[in-house]
Amino acid sequence: MIKLNSQVLAWLNNPIVAKLGFVVIATVVAVIAIRSLQIMVTRSIKESSSRYRIRKLVAFVGYAILVVVALSAFSDRLGQLSVVLGVASAGIAFSLQEVIASFAGWVAISFGAFYRPGDRVQLGGIKGDVIDIGVIRTTLMEIGDWVGGDLYNGRVVRVANSFVFKEPVYNYSGDFSFLWDEFKIPVRFGSDWRLAQEIIEKAVIAHVAAYSEDASANWEVLARKFLVEAARVQPLVTVVVTDNWIEFTVRYVVDYRQRRITKDAIMRSLLVAFEENKQSVAFGSATYEIVAVPPVTLRTSDGPEPSAP
Repeated sequence: MIKLNSQVLAWLNNPIVAKLGFVVIATVVAVIAIRSLQIMVTRSIKESSSRYRIRKLVAFVGYAILVVVALSAFSDRLGQLSVVLGVASAGIAFSLQEVIASFAGWVAISFGAFYRPGDRVQLGGIKGDVIDIGVIRTTLMEIGDWVGGDLYNGRVVRVANSFVFKEPVYNYSGDFSFLWDEFKIPVRFGSDWRLAQEIIEKAVIAHVAAYSEDASANWEVLARKFLVEAARVQPLVTVVVTDNWIEFTVRYVVDYRQRRITKDAIMRSLLVAFEENKQSVAFGSATYEIVAVPPVTLRTSDGPEPSAP
């Protein structure tokens, strides 16, 4: 028994074992401290996106400090640790350039307000809603591609954060969560074009009036933040006479999530209104009818065929 106790004491007095025990204890304390700090810091924050970013930041800083403490436990001198870390960093920087660029992109995204979880963006040719921002990659729920309109197609795409330094970042819902949309309506010559414009304006206003009010208030906030001129957010209907018909162009502001649904509702209203006033107004169209080639009868003379020269 005495011999066994002496072996345990000798094992506990081993410097390496003591350092490993210190690292384990530091890890447990760090995890508890990080979880507690995340709860304390985010308790008073109501916005979900801000809570998400702060929790990520607290976790990253806490674990980074833990790594430094763990490495310092195995170094007798801080200067030696600096040299080791410097040499290791040079090798890592050379072999993991893309990873480092993605990490730098995460820092830029976190503090540069490129986008937040929930925003609709286009990154590296991929368009979708941001559902997670990791240290290395941003995760998108993709929209479009083989699915028409702004609808999910079911694919989850992960894009490297380094794309924010290489390509433009298109944010559909950042500081201004509305989009301008437009479509063209051809009206046949001879129609009552004044009545047609009245019908179009009434149909558009009925479906986008609420968006116009919210967009106007949102644009005022944007104008105070950036150097941007005043913009018209009320529906606008313009007319152009072409060779084939009278063409109305309709421009309006709509919530980025309701663009397809809103256009569908406007078109249905226009179809009903034009049908009710079909004696006065009608849609213009170009119709082409392809007629089959009529049968051709070839007649030959009864005389001998001409001989070849």
